[in-house]
Amino acid sequence: MTLKECKKEEKADRDFQKKFKFEGSINVLTQMMVDPAATEKRGGGKNLPLRRGEILDVIQFTNREQILCRNSQRRCKSVGAEALPA
Repeated sequence: MTLKECKKEEKADRDFQKKFKFEGSINVLTQMMVDPAATEKRGGGKNLPLRRGEILDVIQFTNREQILCRNSQRRCKSVGAEALPA
């Protein structure tokens, strides 16, 4: 990983912590794959855009309907629990 990529990741993590008022280090709890039968969603607002079969890093289970996730482009937003298999 180059210095530029490392700094970009650090900046993304700081922005995430500021946006979601997240304290402490960002730990990935698990990885989940988006349901291949789910419809693709564009995202926007607080929701993450979803693609079928995409693997997401789960950062926090916020409630029964929403899960805080990070995608491969290191974007962190909420995802509806219905899109991820149990």
